[in-house]
Amino acid sequence: MRWSGLVYGLVCIFVVSIAQAALAQTTAVAPPPPEKGPASDERPVDVAKIPAKKLFGAESRAAKLAPRAIGFYSRGCLSGGEYLPPDGPAWQAMRLSRNRNWAHPDLVDLVKRLATESKAAGEWPGLLVGDLTQPRGGPMTSGHASHQVGLDADVWLTPMPERRFSWEDREKVSAVSMLKNSLDVNPEAFTPGVVAIIKRAASYPEVERIGVNPAIKYGLCKAAGGDTPWLAKIQGWGGHTYHMHIRIKCPPGSNGCRSQGEPTGTSCAVAERWYADTKAWLENPKKAPKGPKTKRKPKPPMTLEDLPDACRDVLAAAPTGGPKLLAETIVPPEQKPSGLVPAVAAAAPIPIGEPAGPGVFAAPHQLQPSAEAALAVPQPKPAEHLRRAQQ
Repeated sequence: MRWSGLVYGLVCIFVVSIAQAALAQTTAVAPPPPEKGPASDERPVDVAKIPAKKLFGAESRAAKLAPRAIGFYSRGCLSGGEYLPPDGPAWQAMRLSRNRNWAHPDLVDLVKRLATESKAAGEWPGLLVGDLTQPRGGPMTSGHASHQVGLDADVWLTPMPERRFSWEDREKVSAVSMLKNSLDVNPEAFTPGVVAIIKRAASYPEVERIGVNPAIKYGLCKAAGGDTPWLAKIQGWGGHTYHMHIRIKCPPGSNGCRSQGEPTGTSCAVAERWYADTKAWLENPKKAPKGPKTKRKPKPPMTLEDLPDACRDVLAAAPTGGPKLLAETIVPPEQKPSGLVPAVAAAAPIPIGEPAGPGVFAAPHQLQPSAEAALAVPQPKPAEHLRRAQQ
């Protein structure tokens, strides 16, 4: 009996211990899992800090709003932009892969009139049109400080050929420089037709100014025999050796648009002084002083906060509808935005004057970088008034 009682007591103690352990396991509270931060792609993005050129460069269609140029030529955007067709009776748009043949309707109308009227007058066979602006304007991903409000147009000074360019031609064909050297125009390229097309463009009242290389301005003064009313609109700008940069005034109804005003420093006397000063500089260039050079810090990219408030509405607006754009049918598939029609098959070029359909263009599989024809000559630093004029 003594041994059985002892065994019974040990068994009871063992059972109680097991019960207590089980109770502890069931009543214990597990520690809360560590809080996870939002995934990197779920974190809120401060749109105000994104470079504006990325926001506007990503838009493939115009804002479905009333046509309006907003802000200044180098700090603004475009509402209700219109698309210049790649082909017309007297023009062909170039570099279509950039999607920059959009502008304010007034500028699109002017480009069409300049093309058709100069051809009808026998002055110019047709325009090769370079960059206008992006579908919604704004800072560009490359190439331009201005062209932001849909009132700037680059028109090549190379005459349009009799054949219709293919898509690949429009990416690779280079414009021809008008210069023989830093001072003088090349008479083989700078023909009376070039003078006539620039003169006609300057004759339109809505055109505020036209920028060309200072050597071209000097050549125009010599060709015209001195100052004339249309020459007063022509300014000498750095670069611009192969095209003219047409800039029009703020159109009616474009509240918040700021024009540049009447151009100054455009007399032929100024052009002659530029020629003499540049010639002296080239003959006896001043050497930079020795010593450490101070590098200027690059300006931070422009953001939405740097643009007019209305540009936020332009970005947020619905895209324009309507039929598919011709350019959309010729962009290589790997570069096309989603939802667009597939690239069409190649077709033979058609003569100028016949209607152009999507089948006209050949869509290569890869884009080739285009090299604009620029004469490799020293470019003297432009005078202060030339720099201001380009803004």
